[in-house]
Amino acid sequence: MNDDRPLQIRPMTLADCDRVSEIRVLGWQFAYRGLMPQPFLDALSATADAERRRARFGQGDGSVVNLVASVGDEIIGWAALGPYRDDELRTGDAELYAIYLDPQHVSTGAGRALMQEALRQCAALGHNRVYLWVVRGNARARRFYERAGFRTDGAEEPYEVEGVSVPEVRYVRELRG
Repeated sequence: MNDDRPLQIRPMTLADCDRVSEIRVLGWQFAYRGLMPQPFLDALSATADAERRRARFGQGDGSVVNLVASVGDEIIGWAALGPYRDDELRTGDAELYAIYLDPQHVSTGAGRALMQEALRQCAALGHNRVYLWVVRGNARARRFYERAGFRTDGAEEPYEVEGVSVPEVRYVRELRG
């Protein structure tokens, strides 16, 4: 990282919602440029995302974990994980729902550190494996996940954005054994 201050990873708080939403929108606009329609990406709203995030904060059964990565007082990344979602079926597996960095902090080691903590949390919660879904054409993210020990398992899901097909592939990583 370009900064001498240490990277900190901690649970997300309500006060973090605005910055996490900003990172999510910047992350989508960075990661999906050329993969999703640009007007769709341009119309993403961090303000609307933050409103939804604040409204849901603290709800649920506590099984979803949101983490933020920060340097000093600046939040630079966010990850969300919880039980694997297979329609309404709950399994004993975990899912990494999201991991995003402010694009200015890509390739600094912050993403690796955030991933390591997310995987540690999944193992600490007793999960044996972690799944994630990634847009098939997102080569940068796929390389990142593969370096973190994830492998495709052959599952694919159709996904469409404003009439454009953006299929997702599933990755899995064993945590035990």
